[in-house]
Amino acid sequence: MAKSTFKNTLDSLMRSWPGVGSSVPEEIQPHLPGEERRRVERLMQECIESRGGEVSARSRAADLGRLYLRLDAKGKKRFLQILARKFALDRRRLLGALDAYREKPSQLGEQRLREALFSPRMKLLQQFNALPRGTKFLIDLRSDMLPFTGKRNTFAGLDNELKSLLATWFDIGFLELCRITWESPAALLEKLIAYEAVHQIESWEDLRNRLESDRRCYAFFHPAMPDEPLIFIEVALVNGIAGNIQALLDPKAPEIPPETADTAIFYSISNAQKGLRGISFGNFLIKQVVDDLSRDLPNLKMFATLSPIPGLSQWLTEHLEAGGEKALPPRIDDVVRGAARHLGVEAKLSSVLAHPDWPQVGALRELLREPMERLCALYLHQRRSDGAPIDPVERFHLGNGARIEAINWLGDTSSKGLRQSFGMMVNYLYHLKDIDKNHEAYAAEKRIAASRNVRQLLREQDSGEDLLSRVSRMFGGR
Repeated sequence: MAKSTFKNTLDSLMRSWPGVGSSVPEEIQPHLPGEERRRVERLMQECIESRGGEVSARSRAADLGRLYLRLDAKGKKRFLQILARKFALDRRRLLGALDAYREKPSQLGEQRLREALFSPRMKLLQQFNALPRGTKFLIDLRSDMLPFTGKRNTFAGLDNELKSLLATWFDIGFLELCRITWESPAALLEKLIAYEAVHQIESWEDLRNRLESDRRCYAFFHPAMPDEPLIFIEVALVNGIAGNIQALLDPKAPEIPPETADTAIFYSISNAQKGLRGISFGNFLIKQVVDDLSRDLPNLKMFATLSPIPGLSQWLTEHLEAGGEKALPPRIDDVVRGAARHLGVEAKLSSVLAHPDWPQVGALRELLREPMERLCALYLHQRRSDGAPIDPVERFHLGNGARIEAINWLGDTSSKGLRQSFGMMVNYLYHLKDIDKNHEAYAAEKRIAASRNVRQLLREQDSGEDLLSRVSRMFGGR
């Protein structure tokens, strides 16, 4: 489905430029070999210099765009390297303008400084944007470039300039919040299936279930891309805070009248355009959705998420494997050996947990619940060097004013959920009267707001380091 959607988008871009440009080099090879790279460089130079006037430059920009869309991955990287290296900011010109301004400050000097800060390739990027669907073309171009970017490499300057342009064009003031329903155009629904990044949509039936009367889906759109969602959020209307994603998405679960629900569960937020990475409007999306739901369904009292914990498994593995080959305590050893025999794997806890069916072993499931929940609470209080939590989903929700409400043992037993967090999920609660207070405390002090139950998990019995040591022995095997 994703490949089909991408092909449709590419075809749409190609079709949107009829009559714009005329000399597309059909013979250029997809990997853009040496002589053809020089040809592309000349085309770029002609666009930037606007030879023959703006109409001719626009025509050449369309030709370059068509050429780019026909390249393979290697060819696109070479195309972007030309743009990044050959048409970068002229530092010599910039320093000259700066020296002149220092010597004699003036409005003319300021203007020359601004012009010197404008790299040649910015003009070409703006010409691309002026084409029909040009904004989408630039977003996809940046998406192609992101795997190559770094703080100090060839593409860093180009990426910074393109990100700056996109951030200006995609200011929240330009965006429109729309509800997506089963009656929305089929092409848009197909994109939801392709872009869903948290809980894969398995079929059209699955999608329809997510758009039933007790469900909501909202997305931000931009006027330049009215058929392309930028980011979308999926909501379940329920009674009480949900703790298991499989139960929440069960198509056989009975619908409830939306007006009787007391809780809105945000269970998936997906960025649909990879090329807009680093340009955040998810926080505005949640706030506007809360306002919309509160207005339409006044019986709603709670707004919470059912969120993944994407870094938990890796963090735990790094700490728990440090236990080496120490023996398991006898009670745990017996359970692990029995589970290993049942699953047909080596008699080590790490081997057992690598098997997708381990949650079906009841004795093991109950044995692990308490220490794993407490380790999860400890993980959610780990910090980066800047003081922010290490978990990206947590940073997002705490930054929006939520608090950690509850940890859900085996809240996601899908293969993805078991792989990334041993099946655990977390609820973040948006308590309306505390949102601003929590947001300010996080922004100023990186304070981690958490419920009493979550804080209690950290205080019980062992200190965090003792807990890590104890469970690392469990993972070490014999």
